[in-house]
Amino acid sequence: MAKDLLDKVERYYSARFVQHGATARGVDWNGEESQRARFAELLRIADSHRAFSLNDIGCGYGALVDFLEEDSLDVEYTGFDLSRPMIDHAQERHPTRAFVLSAEALPVADYTIASGIFNVRLDTSTEDWTPYVLETIEMMNDRSRRGFAFNMLTSYSDPERRRSDLYYGDPLFFFDVCKRNYARNVALHHDYRLWEWTILVRKELDS
Repeated sequence: MAKDLLDKVERYYSARFVQHGATARGVDWNGEESQRARFAELLRIADSHRAFSLNDIGCGYGALVDFLEEDSLDVEYTGFDLSRPMIDHAQERHPTRAFVLSAEALPVADYTIASGIFNVRLDTSTEDWTPYVLETIEMMNDRSRRGFAFNMLTSYSDPERRRSDLYYGDPLFFFDVCKRNYARNVALHHDYRLWEWTILVRKELDS
């Protein structure tokens, strides 16, 4: 089941990239401004005043690298995506950074983030998609020493505005999952101008 699910997602995003290229639309975001807003929310997990390592799950064409370099952050970066066209483009665009096509190839890093990877479920049922989301969050925890962060479309979205192929996660459910299983210090941000939320899990504060 998981392989079939991921194969469908890979084909979807590769087709978007071929159609729209290395743009926010190429990774199925509405625009550059919202994409940058998401990056800023997710990177609140990291201490930008010292060097850190970072795994970027669903890295696409490597847009986060540009964001990091704009702020001159000292980051040892590894990007992971299912789409080979995106990974090939990202590696060509950022030859000094590491990009992988397999989650198993990700190192253990200080932090792991995931932007938007849980949103597009296509024709997979919610009952099948939710376990995949939980398994991925477990993997993020396993690959992270100091913390991890992810975002999701909100279940508080207006029903008439929802798309049938998208997944709208309950922020309270996922906050509870993270609080009970991964860290005492968990933050839920649902106060920025997008119909989504971000969770930050800070493991280092538990030690």
